[in-house]
Amino acid sequence: MAIVRLSLGDFRSYPDALVEVGSGIVVLTGDNGAGKTNILEAVSLFAPGRGLRGAPFREMARTDGGGGFSVAARLVPRAGETSVDLGTGSEPTTPDRRIVRVNGAASPSTALGEWLSLVWLTPAMDRIFADAAGERRRFLDRLVLARNPGHAHHATRYEAAMRQRNRLLTDEAPDAEWLAALEAAMVEHGVALAAARQALVDELGQRIAAEPAGPFARAGLTLAGWTCENFARDLREGRVRDAAAGRTLTGPHRQDLMVTHIDKGQAAARCSTGEQKALLIGIVLAHADLVADAIGRAPILLLDEVAAHLDPLRRAALFERISAAGYQAWLTGTEAVLFEAVPQDATRLRVAGGRLI
Repeated sequence: MAIVRLSLGDFRSYPDALVEVGSGIVVLTGDNGAGKTNILEAVSLFAPGRGLRGAPFREMARTDGGGGFSVAARLVPRAGETSVDLGTGSEPTTPDRRIVRVNGAASPSTALGEWLSLVWLTPAMDRIFADAAGERRRFLDRLVLARNPGHAHHATRYEAAMRQRNRLLTDEAPDAEWLAALEAAMVEHGVALAAARQALVDELGQRIAAEPAGPFARAGLTLAGWTCENFARDLREGRVRDAAAGRTLTGPHRQDLMVTHIDKGQAAARCSTGEQKALLIGIVLAHADLVADAIGRAPILLLDEVAAHLDPLRRAALFERISAAGYQAWLTGTEAVLFEAVPQDATRLRVAGGRLI
């Protein structure tokens, strides 16, 4: 599905906004600070989690507003299906509590993954290959989520069980039965997390490797840092060690996505900035193709300031690839000239003064 109608209320810099767009490429241009990324962040909230900035919900509410915010979208249906209305936001009295509605009915945030898949690239991710493993792991989990909506459930349950175990280990004499139950939950959901990640890495790696060399670098993908073999034993035998460290030192939260430039045989972390951006774009495009083939629903792509980092040849190749595949992609940039090669049927919006023109 694609978003065809987006409305905002007291979200970030927008007192209110309403826009209707096509199901293909959406281009947003405007000065720095005009609010382009805020639009992408609003769209990103239709995935489980806290969106592309990872900010607390209270920070998303407009500073001069009433304390809460709302974001709503109408999705265009596939053949034979009715349209779907999604909504999310927070109330002024509970600014940190997320509200999600599907066709007007209250729903858990995990339900969003049943209707929409989203993947994004932002300037903050330009150093993803040099940053800590957590950034790459979060990127991988978003890719997995688009392929497997149930991934969010396992991630939430695993994190909750791990936090409770960490707290319990601070007791002088922790309840052995409760500790064993928490570790059993960590094993159940942790193994599922690792299996989903490995399956995605294998599928995506094979697809990328089979592609011919093109304008975007081909990425080799491997999962490193931890395996689920003997996880229950490692947790049980590591209690004293984990208590001393104040955290759990084994599990899927220690995994890392390792990326190499296939055609250069070089680790992504050692590639140039332009090559790293090309690797990321290549991964995202191959992933969109993979998801479209696997579940018949490609993810919506949110590409923030991506055109400014590409030469004209790669910009044109990116726009052509997205358009030919029929994917919806929301693109931002400061200059309209960066998007001259975008097909004429794209939706083009100018962002200025808290308005979409």
